[in-house]
Amino acid sequence: MKQVVQPLSGGAVTVIDVPRPVIGATQVLVRTVASVISPGTERAVTALAQSSLVGKARARPDLVRQVIAKVRTDGLAATARTVRTRLATDLPLGYSAAGIAVEVGEAVAGIRPGTLVATGGAGQANHAEWQAVPGLLCAPVPPGVSAQDAAFATIASIALHGFRLAQVGPGSKVVVVGLGLVGQLATRIAVAAGCDVAGIDVADLPLEKARAGGALALREDGGSTTARIRDWTRGRGADAVLLCAAGPGSEIANRTPALCRDRANVVVVGDIGLELSRTPFYEKELALHFARSYGPGRYERSYEEYGVDYPAGHVRWTQGRNLEAFLDLLASGRLAVADLVTQSFGIADAPRAYELLATRSEPSIAVRLSYPEVPTTDGPLLLRTPQPGLGAGIGWLGAGAFTAGTLLPAFRAAGFRRFTAIASAQGLTARRLAEQHGFERAVSSAEDVIGDPEVGTVVIATPHESHADLVVRALEAGKNVWCEKPPALTAEDLDRIIRAHQTAPGVLFVGYNRRWSPALRVAADYVRDAGPATVVYRVAAGTLPGTHWYHDRRQGGRLRGEVCHFVDACCALTGSPAAAVSALAGDCGELGLAGEVGIVIRHASGAVSTIAYGTAAPARAGKERVEVLAGSRHAVIDDYRKVTADGTRRWSGAQDKGHHSAVAAFMAALRDGGDRGLTAELLDSTRTTLAALAAAQRQVADSVTAAGRELR
Repeated sequence: MKQVVQPLSGGAVTVIDVPRPVIGATQVLVRTVASVISPGTERAVTALAQSSLVGKARARPDLVRQVIAKVRTDGLAATARTVRTRLATDLPLGYSAAGIAVEVGEAVAGIRPGTLVATGGAGQANHAEWQAVPGLLCAPVPPGVSAQDAAFATIASIALHGFRLAQVGPGSKVVVVGLGLVGQLATRIAVAAGCDVAGIDVADLPLEKARAGGALALREDGGSTTARIRDWTRGRGADAVLLCAAGPGSEIANRTPALCRDRANVVVVGDIGLELSRTPFYEKELALHFARSYGPGRYERSYEEYGVDYPAGHVRWTQGRNLEAFLDLLASGRLAVADLVTQSFGIADAPRAYELLATRSEPSIAVRLSYPEVPTTDGPLLLRTPQPGLGAGIGWLGAGAFTAGTLLPAFRAAGFRRFTAIASAQGLTARRLAEQHGFERAVSSAEDVIGDPEVGTVVIATPHESHADLVVRALEAGKNVWCEKPPALTAEDLDRIIRAHQTAPGVLFVGYNRRWSPALRVAADYVRDAGPATVVYRVAAGTLPGTHWYHDRRQGGRLRGEVCHFVDACCALTGSPAAAVSALAGDCGELGLAGEVGIVIRHASGAVSTIAYGTAAPARAGKERVEVLAGSRHAVIDDYRKVTADGTRRWSGAQDKGHHSAVAAFMAALRDGGDRGLTAELLDSTRTTLAALAAAQRQVADSVTAAGRELR
């Protein structure tokens, strides 16, 4: 399919062919009929992507702070690699569209295949021939409303949510400052609600469109415009002002009190400067509101990803119900949007649309994209012809940042030569990585990889919740499997993997890489045979934004998703699996998502390991510090950069957590026919981690049984 993207490293907007996306249980697959470009928003997005690194840093100081924090925890080299990987990706453009529902996830209600729906969501309702959109961000289009008009729904919901925050009704005097597309829609929504509306802008076309929509259109001219508003409101001032303009300056915000009556509502909808002078706002006791996108539910994982709607009795106007309200206004004839379209392009000509917006060669309000009834490509995207004589290749599932920046380079360094197929849920990342790393084709689904006879080895680097099913399917298909940690999130799923592997011919590896790091090997060799070991493993993991997968209960949280690494490292250091484990987790309401975790492992050899994991990250502490004591010997691993043994440096170098060596060990296992004893150790570490979670939930020690030792 064709999709419009902006390379994050800069350059022009382009249209590329990517595999069709696949949907989950809470999503809908939509064949796009029309989408709408919002000139102000999307011009700002592309301009930022096309700016220099310095320009990006100035525009997004929050991201600069995240980079600095990552340097402190992960080191400069790893952070630089992550930043380079991120800049080598493409940003999908678009967030407001309409099309035909083709497939509907089993957890989606109210939508059937064949339904015309309006769709929303940045990164989901893309300018693309196919979309995979959350069910709660799909609204059935009423009879009589065209797909072309319905495609405005998400942008209109931004305006509608801002209008609701203004808390006004019929007869109220409402001023809309900034008459771009969102401002135009806010103006028409307010008119449809029975308000008297004045729109303020500096350009002819926006004023003309506002006048056509039933508003008093006023050119911004400072004091004289304020005087017109005072006359229009009978000397009282406006009941509400919606600031829909955009720009870094604060002049617009600071002139707003002059337009308002006492105790009016001011709603910030656009991206404007807010260096405010307090006194004018104080003297009129103005209420200042900020509109967060389309309405309640936006940026909420439970709503957008889990598909959990808010009861209408508690939250009447969610973002999904705002979509419905806009569509109902169109169906009733109280709102019209078709005349707001100033330019139209086919999807293949989308770069011309963005060039027009960047150069401002023509005045624009809304730019519409249209799509063919039959998508131009649908199926595997062939990128290169297979080279003869290489045998079965690698099939890759998941195309995230870890795959791009760490795993794929490690597999290439280990000598893997044929990269056959790569799949990702959205398709876009698979296309770019296929180009960069020499895959023969990019595909849509896991089955396109697992069922491919040209694939001999499957790498699973998808979200954690999918690992167990994919491992079992790949093993049963006779493939070798590399699965990123953790292979399973429950003991039941781990048992399924073990049963599948018992009868499968393929090699199974888990990406617990630290056991192969040079620092850990040096430390383990130094204390070996010195007596029962005591290990203290301290992790200063740092805090992460709420959108990170660590906070997603479906992906297992920090304990199952990251602490498993340190459990396996302790087993490798002591040379012994766990016999029992106890654990405590911080009081966060859901222990599986806790950021502070303490684990004590009693190993079968009698060794004891303690893991202290927390979100603190002092600047000079380093992320990981491991201390091993055995008999008269003492070794310290300092963030996988240095090992000291009884005060003497035994090894030092660039930070190396063992990723490349782990993949080299996997290559050796494939060459030598596998190592089931090693696989059993890796699965034992998973069992121990799951037992630690169970112990934390009960706050008592839990017995650990062998996960896969029968595979030896």
